[in-house]
Amino acid sequence: MHKLIAALLAAAPCVALAQMSPSGETLTLDQAIRAAGGSAPAAAISQAEIEGARAARRVAGLRPNPSLQTEIENVAGSGPYGAFQSAETTVGLSIPLELGGKRQARIAVADAQAGRALLGAALAEADIRQQVTQLYVEAVAAERRLSIARDQFRIAGDAALAARVRVQAGRASPLEEQRANVARLNAEAGVERTGRLAQAARVNLARRIGMAVPGPLDGEMLDPLPAVTQGPVEPVEAAGTLALAAAEADMAVADAGVRLARSQRVPDLTLSPGVRRLEATNDMAALFSISMPIPVFNAGRAAVAQAQAERTRADAQRRLTVMDVEQAITDAQAEAANAAVTARNANGPALAAAQDAARIARIGYREGKFGQLDLLDAERTLAETRIAAVDALAAYHNAKARLERLTAPAPVQGN
Repeated sequence: MHKLIAALLAAAPCVALAQMSPSGETLTLDQAIRAAGGSAPAAAISQAEIEGARAARRVAGLRPNPSLQTEIENVAGSGPYGAFQSAETTVGLSIPLELGGKRQARIAVADAQAGRALLGAALAEADIRQQVTQLYVEAVAAERRLSIARDQFRIAGDAALAARVRVQAGRASPLEEQRANVARLNAEAGVERTGRLAQAARVNLARRIGMAVPGPLDGEMLDPLPAVTQGPVEPVEAAGTLALAAAEADMAVADAGVRLARSQRVPDLTLSPGVRRLEATNDMAALFSISMPIPVFNAGRAAVAQAQAERTRADAQRRLTVMDVEQAITDAQAEAANAAVTARNANGPALAAAQDAARIARIGYREGKFGQLDLLDAERTLAETRIAAVDALAAYHNAKARLERLTAPAPVQGN
């Protein structure tokens, strides 16, 4: 079993080294975020939506195409209208004239959709930042848990050796040695399990950023904690955030849709100038016609009602977004503050007390002043406290990442 654990511990760094760049430089969180931004499918989707919205804007500004018409009359009849003797050939154009501001309304809708696409790209970027941050935090935390598991394996090995010495000296029963061996075997299994989780976390990070993780991660990024704040946190409003800006952009698209639907109710004119040639006399004559549809069956009221319903939905969604975002911000603030308190305590007084208790228990056990159960309990408490400290640090930074995502400012117009 010792050889198996040693092989596993040696294999994990080898797998990581296979993913490192030749330089072996530390991959920082900012570098990981930049790498993910260039390879994330969400970024490609957002860019495609922006390009599509720009193309739609160009299409919206185009005027309707004219139609070429050719008509031949008074042919293949009887008497003087047989064959083409009295044929009348007309060639003309049909030129649609949009009325009611339809073109301007289409352009307004396209502009609103283009603005929404730009906000979608900003939302995707913020989502990528949060996702990569959480994966990076989990990878760093997993490596710390692996380090703790290795320490516990080493300590369990020392305890097993001490128990063997006590048994051989006749100062303890063989049960103590067996109990110490069980603790060592459990510690070995803990190293194996934690090593797999650490490797999986690194692979997940590499998959998200689209590149092999080049060397070690910045393990110190977990350590910074905010200063202690007293009293409740100040509420943050949703105004100016990306989420609210997206809802307001949806509202702008719906408003433009209402104006477009209303413009469609105005009938368009079709101008049809043309030239007619009379085969019998070889004379030419001009003609001109104007046509306009009569809104009898479809007056556009249903389309306007549909657009107004969509606007009502967008307005309600905007108001709901305000409440949801502000509630989520409040929850994230409280979660981050609580995790910071837990992390500060676990990494401070609680950890120091657990370390002292374990140190005293080791010394006392070797000197025969404490029993083995006291030692095992102290070691278990120390390991749990160290793991709790890592978990609290990870929880704080994850909550901080969510809070930054929720409060991400909307891009300034024109940037």
